[in-house]
Amino acid sequence: MADFSDLPLAMRLPLAVYPWRRVDPVPWVPGSKPLTHARVALITSAALYRPGIDAPFEEVRGGDSSMRWLPDDVVPHTLAVGHPSHAFDRTPVDRDRNIAFPLDRLHEMVAQCVVGSAASRHVSFNGSMTAPGRFLRHTAPGIAAGLIQDRVDTAILVPI
Repeated sequence: MADFSDLPLAMRLPLAVYPWRRVDPVPWVPGSKPLTHARVALITSAALYRPGIDAPFEEVRGGDSSMRWLPDDVVPHTLAVGHPSHAFDRTPVDRDRNIAFPLDRLHEMVAQCVVGSAASRHVSFNGSMTAPGRFLRHTAPGIAAGLIQDRVDTAILVPI
């Protein structure tokens, strides 16, 4: 991860005066069952999408607050990276999508009986949002409802 001082001056200046939003901690909820029996979904903020199937994430003021459902049988290296931030070094994710979306690792854990099962679908959203209000009001509740509908017990957030 880049240090603030590693960023170009043109990026540091706006960030230095940006009115950052303070978010209170979210209450932690212990899992309802052991991981060995849990259905697990992945949630990535890398803005991954399936080219030709899903609409690409858009560069809009405040950030694209939409999300994409990714089926469990998707092949990670076929996903496109739609993360728009210029401060995001795509090189590692371009080499191995599992860095941002560790689906192959999840499947290995299921095969080794470390995890009960993988969810039928997973979530991708754009983590580069300077105005997350729309995401919090509209997108996040839809994600939560979809995960509940899919009977997901545990979600692993992979922040990018």
